[in-house]
Amino acid sequence: MSRQITKMKNRSGLAPGTLLHIGSQKTTDTDISSFNYNLDVLQETALNSEKDIMPFFSSDTVSWINITGLHDVELFSKLGDLLKIHPLILEDILDTSQKPKMDIYEKHLFILLKMISWDNIAKSIKFEQVSFLIFDNCLISFQEIKGDVFDKVRQRLRNKNSRIRRLGVDYLLYSLLDAIVDNYFLLLFNLGEEIENMEDSLINTPEKDILANIYSTKRDILALRKSTWHLRPVITNLYQDDFKIITPEVSRFLKDLQDNTSQVIDTIETYRENISGLVDIHLSNTNNRMNQIMKVLTIFAAIFIPLTFVAGVYGMNFKYMPELSQKWAYTVWWLVSILITASMLIFFKKKKWL
Repeated sequence: MSRQITKMKNRSGLAPGTLLHIGSQKTTDTDISSFNYNLDVLQETALNSEKDIMPFFSSDTVSWINITGLHDVELFSKLGDLLKIHPLILEDILDTSQKPKMDIYEKHLFILLKMISWDNIAKSIKFEQVSFLIFDNCLISFQEIKGDVFDKVRQRLRNKNSRIRRLGVDYLLYSLLDAIVDNYFLLLFNLGEEIENMEDSLINTPEKDILANIYSTKRDILALRKSTWHLRPVITNLYQDDFKIITPEVSRFLKDLQDNTSQVIDTIETYRENISGLVDIHLSNTNNRMNQIMKVLTIFAAIFIPLTFVAGVYGMNFKYMPELSQKWAYTVWWLVSILITASMLIFFKKKKWL
């Protein structure tokens, strides 16, 4: 986060549209791959440079071009010149701190959102920014790292009988968005289990670092809420506005996707309340333990107050204390002390303080 803020500070004063990668460099190489398809044809190709993208725009097939790696500013500058992409779009693609958004241009549509997954090792959420540029027959996606949630989309593209092979680029866009939102549900399942485990740990055997885990999860939920909350209006605008790229058939699918996004947001709000409740439970448990400790210390103090008084009286240096000369004085003192202690313990027991 500090490196990202430093890069944003370095951008201060630059002209709008100046290309600068903001975020961590998560891969060393930039890979470009493509799916070119229609009902009868499917070609999977690894491209060598941005110039290899141009032939896809003159094809009568649908093309999906995926670019992995956002650190190569020079490549994006050349790509912007070739495809006449507005500099502000390129600036947004390279800035990984963006919230989900959609921009409409004359010849293309731009969508930016977060691809979110669950890290089973770190027990935390991983965020990756994904951007889409949608043209009449071509979709270009931009990712930070290799590995994504689009494998099922690729499998469907390889199946000649799938719906995606006979529909246009708008259905391809829906399929990719749907894959991202579907993965949100898998993430929420794992996140829900983690919250339940923390709740059980709080009630049964609280760990020393449980509060740190709670606040870490709370930050993840807030970031997740921010990413999904801004995604809902993006999808709503996609099927409500009259984009020539989006057909009425695909608009119905997008409406269903918007319902799924609303369900994700509702679940996140529930988790947000649950994690706040865990903080209250932790504070309550801490106070209860402190009260138990104070109660035990108070009982010990109450028992020793009369014993201290008796010991203080007979510890005084007076010459004429008649009890000191008695043969059984020491034994009697112990019997009295034991009687006082037992009486107070019985009293505390009846009061249910023990």
